Amino acid sequence: MVDVPRELVQHLGRLLAAERRARGTRTGTRALTCFYQALMVLVWFRKAEDVALLAAGFGVSRATAYHYRDEGIAVLAAQAQDLHTALRRVADDGWSHVILDGKLFDCDRLTETTLSVKGEVIDAWYSGKHRDFGANIQAVMRPEGLPIWTSEALPGHLHDTRCARTLGITAALNWSAADLDLPTLADSGYESAGHGIKTPIKQPAKGSRLAPDNRAYNRLLRGLRWQGERGFAILIGRWTTLRHTTASPRQIGDIVAAALHLTHVEYKYLPQSC
Repeated sequence: MVDVPRELVQHLGRLLAAERRARGTRTGTRALTCFYQALMVLVWFRKAEDVALLAAGFGVSRATAYHYRDEGIAVLAAQAQDLHTALRRVADDGWSHVILDGKLFDCDRLTETTLSVKGEVIDAWYSGKHRDFGANIQAVMRPEGLPIWTSEALPGHLHDTRCARTLGITAALNWSAADLDLPTLADSGYESAGHGIKTPIKQPAKGSRLAPDNRAYNRLLRGLRWQGERGFAILIGRWTTLRHTTASPRQIGDIVAAALHLTHVEYKYLPQSC
């Protein structure tokens, strides 16, 4: 038993069936039907089951189980909308703003290295802030916390602002503020990210207190932005496999995007074409 609605299994089954038709897969040549492949993929997302155990439970080889899982991730991630489309939909729905946040998604230790800004050799996927290995994922949420878009994975040593700029997120959010009248609220990690991204005003140097109007601004910003923390909680709380992955960290972006689409199906937040 797995606590996902049957409609979700059927939705993923239809996507897998379309993928098989596109590849020209002949009927009866697969070990599992589309429905049972979808069920296997959802068990992995929901319960983070070991793939070897999944293979045994569904009566397929371990290699086949990995292939079916990766195929399921790919067809789900392919349903993701681009950031500009997602922002237009939020604006059309009448929301006043969006929320930007980043999170380190935990993974196993890697040997990949890179050079720091000081020219030192460091672990590329190690975050000094979190003291853990993982991939940096950026997400945009609606004001009530539902995530509408997630980014591809970047190495964990990178700062949130650098990730947002590298992926073109700040440019898109500045555009939405100017053209859609849809500003973005973010924490102090995104300071100087552009006019469309509102961040808290920092404390003045030498221990001076903020002016009353600046303190009121920060309090209002915190009161509106805290819902954004729910965005990642919705994904991780529902899809257990996101809490830690043994897959390549570069694949985490697709895994999170796939989980986002599953969440949108459950929240009935899909375009009419789906």
